[in-house]
Amino acid sequence: MDTVRTFIVEDNPTIRDALAGTLREVARVDPVGQADSEREGIRWLTGNLSQWDLAVVDLFLRDGTGFSVLEACRNREPTQKMVVLSNHLTPETRRKCMQLGADAVFDKATEIDDLIDFCLRRRQEQFMASMPAAL
Repeated sequence: MDTVRTFIVEDNPTIRDALAGTLREVARVDPVGQADSEREGIRWLTGNLSQWDLAVVDLFLRDGTGFSVLEACRNREPTQKMVVLSNHLTPETRRKCMQLGADAVFDKATEIDDLIDFCLRRRQEQFMASMPAAL
C-alpha cells in the first residue's frame, strides 16, 4: 500500500477542503472522509478501524472537542496515527494531546509544512512495511 488513508475532523469547511486538497496534492495522502463534530468523528473512526491510517483532528469542533476524539481512538492499531492540527496550542494543550494519544501536534498557522513532512514519512513507512522481507 503506497497511500495513507486520511480522515479529517475539522469544523471549518473552508479549512477542511483546503487541507484535504493540500494533503492530497503535496503529501500524496488519500482523504477517505471527514467530520465536523466530535460525535461524527468518533463514530466514523471507531466504526471503520480498517479504513484509515491517519486522522487529522482539530481541537475545537462544531459540537465537542478533538480531545474526546483522541481519547475515543486510544485503542487503535499501532500503525494508525492521530495528529492534532489547531490554532489554539499552548505547551499545556500539546502535552494534553500527547497524553490522550496524539502522535504529533501541529499549529495551523506555522506548522503545516511539518504536518506534510509527517504525512510523507508515514507514506514512506507504509511503503517500506509492505515490501517483502529480504532473503
